[in-house]
Amino acid sequence: MAENRPTDPLGEIYAEWTVEFTAAPDMSLPVLRWVFEDWQRATAEPEDVTYRSTSIGGVPGILVTPLEADRERVLLVLHGGGFALGSSASHRKMAGHLAKAAGSSAFVADFRLAPEQPYPAQLDDADAVIDALIADGIAAEAITPVGDSAGASIAIATVLRRLQRGAALPGRVATISPWVDMENSGETIETNDATDFLIAREGLQGNIDRYLSGGASPTDPLVNPLYADFTGFPPLFLTASDAESLYADAVRLAERAARDGVDVTFETVSGEQHVWPLQAGRHAAADTSIRRIAEWVRATSSTRVSA
Repeated sequence: MAENRPTDPLGEIYAEWTVEFTAAPDMSLPVLRWVFEDWQRATAEPEDVTYRSTSIGGVPGILVTPLEADRERVLLVLHGGGFALGSSASHRKMAGHLAKAAGSSAFVADFRLAPEQPYPAQLDDADAVIDALIADGIAAEAITPVGDSAGASIAIATVLRRLQRGAALPGRVATISPWVDMENSGETIETNDATDFLIAREGLQGNIDRYLSGGASPTDPLVNPLYADFTGFPPLFLTASDAESLYADAVRLAERAARDGVDVTFETVSGEQHVWPLQAGRHAAADTSIRRIAEWVRATSSTRVSA
């Protein structure tokens, strides 16, 4: 982590966490999970949005409904946290801002966490939500998986797996600060260490070990989409900050998908922290990115419906 002073709410939170992690290097996983619930502190409460704890396809979570939402369009929000941390509570407010901007409802899924439930439990849960939404009358085209960090990996891999087995595909996939390289090899892990207040190689490896504790290979295409064949994948949106340790993951993911003919939109922001849209309502760059993702969701929805 850098020693520069953070100038944004999320950077301040990450800096506080790092002090605690340094003071307690053997912090237990339950305590880490409590710490990461603090993510929501960066996000302002959106107006005119309601929340309901429920389950879809047997997967618990929070249903997010803006006042004027089109309930026939659903964002499936898959939270970050290294497959082991984070929750619907930590991400519900960001989901509220995004759903409101996109004019849709959202479901923030509490998929099962590693290491208690390693890969592929997370994909199974995301898959179950999509199947249940379709069974309930939501068109597959109207479903948009949205994942940040590790949640981006889950979103992408779930759709890749559906593609492989010929299942109905969501209309598009949006990712924020995607983490997809389970070989932990991205060059910006080192080169951006001074500007990223949260991510370090050791922490990434700890989460990889938890996620793959069931024996999966770090080069399995559904574990590491950098090895995947994206032919036939729906439109893909990526946004990442050039200050993030995981920036190289986004760059390589965009290149990999584009090579296979995917309609890729890749937007880079400058100097922001990992998953900066969590600062929605409190930070201009976060609000801009939320608006840009929502505009893309609306635009790709209109294009594909009319095609």
